[in-house]
Amino acid sequence: MTEAPELLALKGVTAGYGDATVLFDLSLHIRQGECVALLGRNGVGKTTTMRTVLGLTRLLSGDVLYEGRAVNRHSTSSRVRAGIGMVPEDRRIFAELTVAENLEIAARATAQSRWSMERVFEFFPELKPHAQRRGGLLSGGQQQMLTIGRTLMTNPKLLLLDEPSEGLAPLLVERILERTQELKRAGLTILLAEQNLGFSLKVSDRVYVLERGQVKHSGTADELARDEELQHRLLAI
Repeated sequence: MTEAPELLALKGVTAGYGDATVLFDLSLHIRQGECVALLGRNGVGKTTTMRTVLGLTRLLSGDVLYEGRAVNRHSTSSRVRAGIGMVPEDRRIFAELTVAENLEIAARATAQSRWSMERVFEFFPELKPHAQRRGGLLSGGQQQMLTIGRTLMTNPKLLLLDEPSEGLAPLLVERILERTQELKRAGLTILLAEQNLGFSLKVSDRVYVLERGQVKHSGTADELARDEELQHRLLAI
C-alpha cells in the first residue's frame, strides 16, 4: 500500500521567544489524513511546536515544510490561507460577539469548501440554540466547541489542536473526542497536543513524546497503548 504524501514536516527546527530557546533540533512529519499527537508534560514545547508551524514563534534554524515547500518566510496569514488552522489552548473567542458572529468572522471560502455555519451547527448541535448569544456567556465546553467550529470555518487542510480536553468535564471531553474522531474519519489531517493520554491514544495514528524541546520517543499510538511500562517511563504517568 502506497503511503500518503507528507503534508507537514519539521526538519531540525530550533525556535523560541526572545532570548529563550524552546525547541532544539526538532524533527517530525505528518502524512495527509493522519492524526499525530505531541505528548509530554507542560512546558516541553508542544504548544511552541504548533506556534512554529503557524509562524507565531521565531524560527532560529531548520525548516518548516508544508505540502513539500518551505514556509519559513511566509506570514501567519499566508499559512492560514494555505490551509493551516489552529485551535489554541486558551480558546480566544471574541467574548462580545455572538456565536454566529464568531463563526462568520473566520469564514474563508475555497474551491473545496466543506465548512459553513450550517455545517458547524450540524457538527456541534449544542451551539445552534445559542447562535445569537455572546461568546463570553457560553460554558467552557460550548466555548471549546465554538473555537473548533470557528477554525473549521477557515476550511483547513491541517488542523492544529492544542489541549482540546483542558479544563473540561469528563462528558464534554468524550464529546470533543468523538468530534475529533469524526474529523479524522473525514480525512482531515490533525496535529494534536494533549496531556490526556487516553484521549490522544484513542484518536492518534502516531505519537511524538517531547522533553525539553526535543523528541524523546516516536512510534505508533497502538505500540504506546499496549506498553504500560513505556507509558510510565516516557510520560511519568
